[in-house]
Amino acid sequence: MTTTIREIIAIPMGDAAGIGPEITVKSLAKEEIYTMCKPLVVGDAGIVQKAIDVTGVQLSVNVVSTPLDGKYQFGTIDIIDLANVDMDAFEPGQVSAQNGRASFEFIKKSVELAMNGEVKALATTPINKESLKAGKVQYIGHTEMLEDLAQSKDPLTMFQVKGMRIFFLTRHLSVADAIKQMTKERVYDYLVRCDKALARLGVESRKFAVAGLNPHAGEGGLFGMEEVEEIKPGIELAVAAGIDAVGPVPADSVFYQALNGRYDAVLSLYHDQGHIAAKMTDFHRTISITNGLPFLRTSVDHGTAFDIAWKNIASEVSMYECIKLAAEYAPKFTRQSL
Repeated sequence: MTTTIREIIAIPMGDAAGIGPEITVKSLAKEEIYTMCKPLVVGDAGIVQKAIDVTGVQLSVNVVSTPLDGKYQFGTIDIIDLANVDMDAFEPGQVSAQNGRASFEFIKKSVELAMNGEVKALATTPINKESLKAGKVQYIGHTEMLEDLAQSKDPLTMFQVKGMRIFFLTRHLSVADAIKQMTKERVYDYLVRCDKALARLGVESRKFAVAGLNPHAGEGGLFGMEEVEEIKPGIELAVAAGIDAVGPVPADSVFYQALNGRYDAVLSLYHDQGHIAAKMTDFHRTISITNGLPFLRTSVDHGTAFDIAWKNIASEVSMYECIKLAAEYAPKFTRQSL
């Protein structure tokens, strides 16, 4: 995949003690990235140089003050250096207050650049909840940070893997609580918002399938009434509003059908329903997109992996795909709010 417009993509470095720095430099050691976008690391130059030394990639570091100062040439990593990691106190693979604070500062700076229009998208690396807490950072994860920093409400999560797109009606709730959220009003609202989100990404064909909750999507009420009373009426409301949507489609087939091109996106009803489908398709190439922000954000869908960090064994596949997907959508992405 080659894009003709190379947009600047900010890459906040993530938790320094985790695999973020390694997978970033390994990804930027691939020439194809530079044919698609202009990658700009936001992080600590000392950590990036250490990651280069550990991985053995042939890259040089170019510290810049603004995105406009970057070379964006293969063989060079352009970085806005916040110089906020004390290398003498740095411990790989360990929970750390300084790394928790630093990871937040990388994200905050990246968001500022995006909000000012200096970069077109963010491709984020893993952060660690325990380190954030140790560093007295008030957020528990990326989504909460981005929502607050960008003053956005209830951003939508979308997974993409091998062309299959999955949205989530509910996320971090127990299954019992998630079912309570499966109202016709919410199904309708999310289908409308998901359609607008894909439009902002430049997706012209937008046919949605809504996954069923119960076996065989309830079989007309034989195996549960949620589909009959809430889910299908919500879909009908969306269709009446002009959304191209069908369902509920049994969950044991809808993702396979989407993977093979029958649908442009699936609305998963709860967290694990969509996560399992995506990660069983290709764990390393499942990339998360946060929709509903003023800017584009893609992310790997794995953690800091402290147990293997700084041993040069972490795979960069997810980060590479994360940057590529940001580069693919960035030229078409529109900044207007949902």
